Amino acid sequence: MNTMSRRSFLKTGTAAAAAMAMTPGEILAKKAKKDPKGMTGKLKILGVGIGGRGHAVLNGCCLKGEGQLYDDVEVIGLADVDWNYAKGVLDEYKGYYPNCKLYHDYKTMFAELLDQADAVICATADHTHAIVCAEALAAGKHVYCEKPLTRTVYESRLLTHLAAKANVATQMGNQGASSEGDRLACEWIWNGEIGEVTRVEAFTDRPIWPQGLEHPAEVHPIPSTLNWDAFIGPAPKREYNSIYTPWNFRGWWDFGTGALGDMACHILHTVFKGLDLKYPSKVQGSSTPLMNESCPNAQVVKYVFPARENRPKVAMPEVEVTWYDGGLKPERPAGLPEGVDLNISGGAAIFYGTKDILVVGCYGDRPYLVSGRKPNSPKVLRRVELSHQRDWVRACREDASVRVITASDFSEAGPFNEMVAMGVCAIRLQGLNQVLDWDGENMKFTNIPAGSKVSSMIKDGFEIHDGHPTFNKTWTDPVDARKFAAELIKPVYENGYTLPELP
Repeated sequence: MNTMSRRSFLKTGTAAAAAMAMTPGEILAKKAKKDPKGMTGKLKILGVGIGGRGHAVLNGCCLKGEGQLYDDVEVIGLADVDWNYAKGVLDEYKGYYPNCKLYHDYKTMFAELLDQADAVICATADHTHAIVCAEALAAGKHVYCEKPLTRTVYESRLLTHLAAKANVATQMGNQGASSEGDRLACEWIWNGEIGEVTRVEAFTDRPIWPQGLEHPAEVHPIPSTLNWDAFIGPAPKREYNSIYTPWNFRGWWDFGTGALGDMACHILHTVFKGLDLKYPSKVQGSSTPLMNESCPNAQVVKYVFPARENRPKVAMPEVEVTWYDGGLKPERPAGLPEGVDLNISGGAAIFYGTKDILVVGCYGDRPYLVSGRKPNSPKVLRRVELSHQRDWVRACREDASVRVITASDFSEAGPFNEMVAMGVCAIRLQGLNQVLDWDGENMKFTNIPAGSKVSSMIKDGFEIHDGHPTFNKTWTDPVDARKFAAELIKPVYENGYTLPELP
């Protein structure tokens, strides 16, 4: 008969509990060994959309410091629709890599260079993330995509499946996923430091770009440096107005996802990962006036997630997650000292546990317990020693058989982004005046009544005449809510663009 000492039992049990606390990807990461037969040459990168966040991503991958390059990467092509906005980056990287080719349309670049590349960085407007990344993944290329991963639920599911099939290194650009704070907060939750969590409230101070807008009345001449057709891509055609680009695309439904799509990928990551979330079962959205073309100025989205499998040290009961933006904030937690600003680096998530309250800032910054306790939980998650971008480069260079996945690999970022994109749907369906039931596996709302209609505002029409207010709102014609919801989930692409079916 085998015997085991109490010390051995406790040691074994602690190790087992730590292993069970990790996600499958983290377990693989912990077990994987470095393969000396990984890539030996330079990682050849194509950049699509490099005038804004794309510049920061390129710098994170390529630059050690001011003008000093890492010797394991090479940028061989860059594409941007706006050569005025991107001029400084194009000039800078042409100086770093003299053989780098420059393009006004990623399609031309892919036709000429995709087969020579190892990896693609995508930082275009939200509505073109999916088409760029899907083509790169189908060609077997590693992909880094800025957040939100995609504009819609189906696009996120598609990229998740394509990445798994290609077995490549992927990363969404929610850099807080690689932060120490994000890891600490997850470990505190899994160690039972705050007890069972049944409520989370989160907010951001965005938008800081214009939203709640009517269709612009003026048509502006298209700048010679802008490829407007390439910017439109799969979206419906519209006349050019300078309000759409280069940065304000986020506030327009055809191109972006508003403050929710932009900032929830930073603020809700710790919520999604720390609470083992996947598909919500219910959602409801409300907002300031819902315009037909532009995201609202402020909104609230409430999700309900069913109970998940318990962890060794804490149960995972049903949890309600509420999102606020546009200046709206949740109530201050009881016990939080007066004068303490809940806004940390652009927002925060507040976890209400049965033992304590946890506050985690945007990007996973500066997590703390309202009680003031400082937990010392076991460190069961891999620490990212490099930057979010360089960790992706590291993963690209490793052999697939032993690759340590990144902190926001599409296997996690895809389902996470589905949650965000589905919340955007709830905002646009708020005219139904009901809680929506969500079938995550099949990507559909299940309780939209047959024959129900929704509409949104085209023009506010508010005026004051002789001191008296007049209201003359103009609305879209009502449309079938089920059909509208289906198109929000899986978009109909225009202008000859198509997406592959799920593999």
